[in-house]
Amino acid sequence: MASYCEIAPGHPLHGPYHDREYGFPTADETVLFERLVLEINQAGLSWELMLKKRPAFQDAYDGFQVDRVASYGDAERQRLLSNPAIIRNRLKVDAAISNARLIQGLRGEYGSFAGWIETHHPLDRAGWVKLFRREGFRFVGGEIVGEFLMSIGILEGAHDPVCPVFTEIERLRPPWIVGPGARLEPGH
Repeated sequence: MASYCEIAPGHPLHGPYHDREYGFPTADETVLFERLVLEINQAGLSWELMLKKRPAFQDAYDGFQVDRVASYGDAERQRLLSNPAIIRNRLKVDAAISNARLIQGLRGEYGSFAGWIETHHPLDRAGWVKLFRREGFRFVGGEIVGEFLMSIGILEGAHDPVCPVFTEIERLRPPWIVGPGARLEPGH
């Protein structure tokens, strides 16, 4: 089976994501929340579908502003569930809203969602899944948590070592390279 690094380059949707986002470390709360919501919504579907629907998700979820999504009530939930441009799954919509509220709560103790992640780094995938569930995040199985953390540079494996993007990410010194005490940067 071909790796993402073999199939993504040159693809109109996968290529830009692979080359400029996937595996790049970031502490930007909006980016972190977007990636988490997209990974949750991808469950059972293809990543290509998520990339196609990404602009609609960005619009529907107010640019993934955590505070805006955390304030959603029944009217916004119904708006999302009736929007054919996104994934209309009640569990996934409810998870996005609940997880936004949870991220707000993490700010008090950790300063940010990125601060919470940094505090608990390094863990293996199973440890991260347990932590996300213990914290109260919703819709966070092993595949979702693993892909989310790879996509933001916490876990290794986003790119093949022979991929040119791998070298670029190595220069950014993501947490999986640095080890304990690693900090996510605001963006790349």
